[in-house]
Amino acid sequence: MDFANFLIQLLNSVQYGLLLFMLAAGLTLIFGIMGVVNLAHGSFYMLGAYLAWWLSGLTGSFTLAIVGGAALSVAFGLALERLLFRHFYHRDHLDQVLLTFGLIYIFEELRSILWGDDVHGVAIPEALGASVPLTGILSYPVYRLFMSGACIALAVGLYLFISRTRLGMKIRAGAFNREMTESLGINIKLIYAVVFALGVGLAATAGMIAAPIASVYPNMGSQVLIMCFVVVVIGGIGSVRGALIAALLVGFVDTFGKVLLPSVAGMLVYMLMAVVLLWKPEGLFKQ
Repeated sequence: MDFANFLIQLLNSVQYGLLLFMLAAGLTLIFGIMGVVNLAHGSFYMLGAYLAWWLSGLTGSFTLAIVGGAALSVAFGLALERLLFRHFYHRDHLDQVLLTFGLIYIFEELRSILWGDDVHGVAIPEALGASVPLTGILSYPVYRLFMSGACIALAVGLYLFISRTRLGMKIRAGAFNREMTESLGINIKLIYAVVFALGVGLAATAGMIAAPIASVYPNMGSQVLIMCFVVVVIGGIGSVRGALIAALLVGFVDTFGKVLLPSVAGMLVYMLMAVVLLWKPEGLFKQ
C-alpha cells in the first residue's frame, strides 16, 4: 500500500470512527446516566436518514433537512421519554430490553407505512460535491471531510455541554448519585429527558449526515447497533471520552482490516473487544 492509499484509508477510518462516536455517545449517555438498555437506538439512526431524504425532497435543501430533522428528532426523543421510557427507569433490565426490542419492530412498521420499503438516495450538496486531489489519479471526496468536521464539531460541543455548563454539571451529578441529586432540589426527570433527547438527536444527526454516502434503506439501523454496543463496551459504559477513543479504534481496525485482511475482517473488531475486556473488563475508561 502506497502513501496515498494509506492516507485515503486513514481518512476513511477516522470518518467512520467519528460517525460511530456520534451514535455510541448517545447510547452510552442513555445507559450510563439513565441505566436504560436501549436496543432501539439504531432505529433513531434510521429515522435521521429517512428524515434527511424526506425533508431534502420537500425543501430542496440538505441544510434545511439537517436542521429540521435534528429538531424533529429531539422533539420525538422528548415525547418518547415522557410517554414510555420514564416508566421503565426503575424496572428490571429485561423489561427495558423487551420494550426497546418491541420498539424496533414498531419503528420499522411505521417507516414502511410512511416512506415505503424502497432504497433511496440523498444527493450530496453541490458545494460539497468536489474532491481533493491527493495524487495524479487519486482524490478524496470533500463530503467525507465535511462529515469528519461535522462530527468533530458535535463532539467538541458535547464535551463543552457536559463539562462546562450548569446543566451538564447536573447531568454528571445525576449519573453519579441520583438520590443525592434529587435531595438537592434538582429535577432529575428533566435531566433524564434532556439526556434521552440528546441521545436521540445525536443518533438521528449521524443518520442524516451519513445518508448521502450510505443510502437510505429498511433495517439500516440494525447494522450499526451492534457496532455501537461494541464501541460502548470497549470504551467503558457511561464514558463519553471512552466512546470517542473506542470508536476511532474500531474505525481503524475495521477499515484497514477490510483492506489488508479481508478474509478475517468481519471478526477483527470483536477480537479487539475480547482483548480489551481481558485486559480491562470494565472497558478502557470508567464512568
